[in-house]
Amino acid sequence: MARRKERLDALVEQLAGEGMEAAAFSADLSRPAEVPALVDAIRDRFGRIDVVEYGPISGEQGFTAAARLDAATLEGLLPLLLLTPVEVVQAVLPEWTERGDGAFLLTHGYSAAQPLPQLSGVGPVMSAARNYLYSLNAELAGTGVYAGTLTIGAAIGRSEMGEAAAARIEVESADGTQFPVVDPDELAEHYWDMYVKRDRVERFHPETLTPQAAA
Repeated sequence: MARRKERLDALVEQLAGEGMEAAAFSADLSRPAEVPALVDAIRDRFGRIDVVEYGPISGEQGFTAAARLDAATLEGLLPLLLLTPVEVVQAVLPEWTERGDGAFLLTHGYSAAQPLPQLSGVGPVMSAARNYLYSLNAELAGTGVYAGTLTIGAAIGRSEMGEAAAARIEVESADGTQFPVVDPDELAEHYWDMYVKRDRVERFHPETLTPQAAA
């Protein structure tokens, strides 16, 4: 799911060439009210929904220093990073609860778990979604439905933001913490491991960045 149909169609074609069935759904995920219809369209296409991975981010969601952060900036980030994932869960949870199986995987940036100087803005909103995810995980324990989050302290290769970061080789935060570029295949392996084992609410990549409070 993304806004630009052309880019989605290219990805579907690439996956088809690798022997995988895929379908693209063009949608603006900053509009929470459109989520029910979008989920219905996906369910109609595939018959059922087993797992959702939610992690939309683009160059439009940049960092803002906390000293310059205002309510308007936060309000603009809320739909995509907090309101829509909540609506997605509401749209799929009845099906999963009835079936006794399902998984919601939420992607976060590192600032959701570890506040960093000069790298605010998205962090406070993602931390609210992370708080929600932790509560959801605990409430769903024993139901067969799983909610987990992968928190990434790296630029993602083969993505628009990753391509920009690769030109600089690495991203460096204001306090000197180094953020490498990670291959998305490695993140996919993390997600598969989380989906199969369902033994943790959160995983960090790289694991060396795991905050002590979350260890």
